[in-house]
Amino acid sequence: MEKLKIISNSEEETLNIGIKLGSLLKIGNTVVLTGDLGSGKTKLTEGILTYYKLEEEISSPTFTIVNEYIKDDIKIFHFDVYRLEDSSEFYAIGGDEYFEKGICIIEWGELIQDALPQEYLHIKFERDNNNENSRIINIISYGNKYDCLLNNFK
Repeated sequence: MEKLKIISNSEEETLNIGIKLGSLLKIGNTVVLTGDLGSGKTKLTEGILTYYKLEEEISSPTFTIVNEYIKDDIKIFHFDVYRLEDSSEFYAIGGDEYFEKGICIIEWGELIQDALPQEYLHIKFERDNNNENSRIINIISYGNKYDCLLNNFK
């Protein structure tokens, strides 16, 4: 398990962190985003999609649960599981079948913890009480491939 703490002082910095992360992601990678409403989860996702030149297509999957984006042969699945009761609803929509088909980005992933793959990248967003525009972003890797990914991110 590797850990990295980043301070983002603006939405633009959070977007750029997402772009950098997007450059390292591969098919079969899962990124779990947790944090309060408005803490930066969707902005980071926008950055990942920007890396793939898909930034014009981003929309929140709050009501659809998952949005699918395709660039060349890469599929990106953006989940928002906030409205799910528990992981059984995630399994009911076949959510676990997406993990190996593309890059999965899961907002509010802590709500389906037991449905997540054994290895994933967890990104926790916290507000900085001293600066309303700053976010403390803690990135934690679970599994060897994510340890390597995080080491390449540093």
